Amino acid sequence: MSRSFPLRSPAALCAAGLVASEALPALEQVAASTAIAVPETLARLIDPADPADPVGRQVLPDPAELIFSSNERSDPIGDAAYSPVKGLVHRYPDRVLLKPIMTCAVYCRFCFRREAVGAAKESLSDPEIATALAYVAERPAIREIIVTGGDPLLLSPRRWEALRQRVEAIAHVEVLRIHTRLPVADPEAVSPALVVALRPSLASELAVWVSVHVNHERELSPPCRAALRRLADGGLALVAQTVLLKGVNDDADVLERLFRALVRNRVKPYYLHHPDLARGTGHFRLTISEGQALMKTLRGRVSGLALPTYVLDIPGGAGKVPLMPQWWDPSAGEVEDWQGIRHPYDSV
Repeated sequence: MSRSFPLRSPAALCAAGLVASEALPALEQVAASTAIAVPETLARLIDPADPADPVGRQVLPDPAELIFSSNERSDPIGDAAYSPVKGLVHRYPDRVLLKPIMTCAVYCRFCFRREAVGAAKESLSDPEIATALAYVAERPAIREIIVTGGDPLLLSPRRWEALRQRVEAIAHVEVLRIHTRLPVADPEAVSPALVVALRPSLASELAVWVSVHVNHERELSPPCRAALRRLADGGLALVAQTVLLKGVNDDADVLERLFRALVRNRVKPYYLHHPDLARGTGHFRLTISEGQALMKTLRGRVSGLALPTYVLDIPGGAGKVPLMPQWWDPSAGEVEDWQGIRHPYDSV
């Protein structure tokens, strides 16, 4: 396998034995419009002999990405329509998204920002971050800043220290939430120095939460688990976001193993996302009914601690809504238990 990581082109992936040479012409078309990066940690988890490998399916480009559906969008969750200043999205009254960096350690093939990430020029300068935080400081209704991207943990510890201190100085902001794939993609980069930079100062009442993106149990490699341990031992609260992906984790046994493994590593499964309508990602999507059936199966197999909320981000920017299965039938006056048995219940 090639030792030049991350692998950033179809040719490099082919040289590493991860994609077939006959696929190169199509994959070069994919690479012309979306970024590619496969770091060493994830490359080592891929079985090149298995075309349905759950890690490879997530990170290796696929000719299926050239197939677009009429309902797909370049900006499926409507970030642009709710962006009052560069790098900031204000969709809900009490929270904002801040996107200080638009590069990632790995470019997931199903990403809803797949047409925006990868361009370093889209990352924010320090003055642009100051402008975004000034917008927050002028609006006391904003209680939470969600730092996303790209992968914000690619910022240096020095820049994180400065960003966290700026957020701490905004009295009405209570929560700083960080969305990242770095513990999975490049766990060694989650250094002790970075953990210290993320941790709020002793005098601050700011709560810092880290939301880790994990889709399959195999991604929780020993280095990844060590990175999660550094974050948890550093006093940071951990939750996980998972995308429900056809051919990766659309199976109750696979999801159960993932959610149990997350809880063992002190990470609360938070959201299970129905895949967004990003262009060229139809091969990852399943139906909402299929997702609800999986959640219904899991209800009786794992505790509430290990069960995330299944959600859809409504296209166009209307926000997230839960898609959890229904247990109460008001017309029959019955409630269904986890085994599928119905019981009469008077809700009055």
